[in-house]
Amino acid sequence: MRAFGRDRGMCAWDDFAQSSIEARLALAGARSGQIPPFLMLSVPGMSARDHRVCSELWTRDRLAASGAERTRLNFRFDLGVRDKLRVGYLSNDFHDHATAHLLIEALEANDRTRCELHAFSFGADDGGLMRGRLSRAFDVFHDITSLSDSDAASAVHAAAIDILVDLKGFTRGARTGILMLHPAPVQVNFLGYPGTLGGDICDYIITDAFITPASAAADYAESFAYMPHSYQPHGRASFGPPPGRADVGLPESGFVFCCFNQAYKFTPDVFDIWCRLPSETPDSVLWLLASDQAQGNLRGEALRRGVSPDRLVFAPELDQEAHLRRLQLADLVLDTAPYGAHTTASDALWAGVPILTCAGDTLASRVAGSLLHAVGLSELIASDEADYVAVALTLAAEPDLLQAAKARLRRNRLVAPLFDVPAFARSLEDLYAQMWDRRRRGVGHAAIWAAATPRQ
Repeated sequence: MRAFGRDRGMCAWDDFAQSSIEARLALAGARSGQIPPFLMLSVPGMSARDHRVCSELWTRDRLAASGAERTRLNFRFDLGVRDKLRVGYLSNDFHDHATAHLLIEALEANDRTRCELHAFSFGADDGGLMRGRLSRAFDVFHDITSLSDSDAASAVHAAAIDILVDLKGFTRGARTGILMLHPAPVQVNFLGYPGTLGGDICDYIITDAFITPASAAADYAESFAYMPHSYQPHGRASFGPPPGRADVGLPESGFVFCCFNQAYKFTPDVFDIWCRLPSETPDSVLWLLASDQAQGNLRGEALRRGVSPDRLVFAPELDQEAHLRRLQLADLVLDTAPYGAHTTASDALWAGVPILTCAGDTLASRVAGSLLHAVGLSELIASDEADYVAVALTLAAEPDLLQAAKARLRRNRLVAPLFDVPAFARSLEDLYAQMWDRRRRGVGHAAIWAAATPRQ
């Protein structure tokens, strides 16, 4: 299935429509392991129910095969009352990675009288500053890189972890085989993968009422654990003033439409819309993240849509501080669909740049909307494609409206829940306490809601 592989990252779209057809045929045929769930997130026309089916087909055979090993290990748990919960985080991204940048300040804000934090890392130690910072944020840092899934699960169990939080899901390098062995009495899907893991893998998914309304419960194998505002943490990373426009390859004047999402999230339909915007906004440019694989194809696609290829400006990957500095030069960030911006969206908002989104019905498509609600800019959630275009063109044509939106964002980001990391940490601890209480009492997992923490 070419459209699910390399072609998406290259923006080679000649047979793009075939991807949805192939996806539906694979789901209808109920064939195990045919489509990686992560790739399904960016296929247009797929519903949250389709995503669940895909996840369960992907794991069906592996779950069945893990049964014998799970029986052999026969993990038993002490379900007594705890003064302090032991919470383990499972990931290979404990280094300079988007997930680490999102989570680090929430980990550092953890109340160590309530939760003892353990990292279970199966990724290489890059020796970087973020790795060191993460090592200090956790009470215990376990390196399980060299361990088999069975031995890694045994290590989790030996550490007496009460709640194991998976930060990978089905993203690159994931080890869901550890979770399939159930080494902890409560297992949680959080942050790294925007969808259900399906099957008997995790008990809860940490979410919020915008990205997964209660009506979506049947589309998720996990019970919803609701944060009061947005499910996504984002710290208050410092950054300096913006560079000059010429320093980053932008023209000295003109409106800057921006999207720093990875190219595999782009679709022909989204690119059709984006090419309308510079066509109707004189002297504007579309500022995209550089990709050696995709740049030539995107310039060709722009030309086919009547947009001069030099209206596309490509930005190289930079470290977080430099990235936040340059982001300030964007006028409006444009979201993708059906797989929208996540870390790139909250980075933009922290840098003071509004983002325009059009929420779908899947978790992956609704994250930017959640962030906009939590920062007080819900009017930038378009109702449909026509509204998306109209709002973008209005903001580009009316500088006073855009400046008013930016000014409100600058005010709100200092007081809005989205960037209140201590409050986020308290609500997260509240969810963990509720998860543990339900497990201890043997009442099973069900939807739970964290209390909103008053601002200090």
